[in-house]
Amino acid sequence: MHLAYPAVLAALLFCVGLYGVLARRNAILVLMSVELMLNAVNLNLVAFDVWLRDALHSGQALTLFTIAIAAAEIGIGLAIVLAVYRNRGSSAVDDLRDTAEGPDDDPDDDPGNAGDSEGAAGEEPAPAKSSQKSQKAEATA
Repeated sequence: MHLAYPAVLAALLFCVGLYGVLARRNAILVLMSVELMLNAVNLNLVAFDVWLRDALHSGQALTLFTIAIAAAEIGIGLAIVLAVYRNRGSSAVDDLRDTAEGPDDDPDDDPGNAGDSEGAAGEEPAPAKSSQKSQKAEATA
């Protein structure tokens, strides 16, 4: 068997996985795409191990190690995705940028209430964003 056949198949698998990582917005589909990329690497490891006729079969040993690491990665990744989905209600990767609050994100510095600390006559001030987040976190707990 020629080395070109599994190498081309591995390249195609890796390209499909790379496209999935770059183009998908759902975190679970991104994890599946990473798994495709790891399987392409595994296919290359086994193909080169057979082609080189290695007596120690190091390519196959590295493949087993990669499979074990991928299983742990997918378990931890799914746990993180489920935790994010429970807190946010969405598993979209683009929404995850909003989870980190930087030092500039102060709920007291709301631009809508700038210069108006009391609010208009007869209106109650809007609740702070942090209290809404804490109420949502308590409701899900």
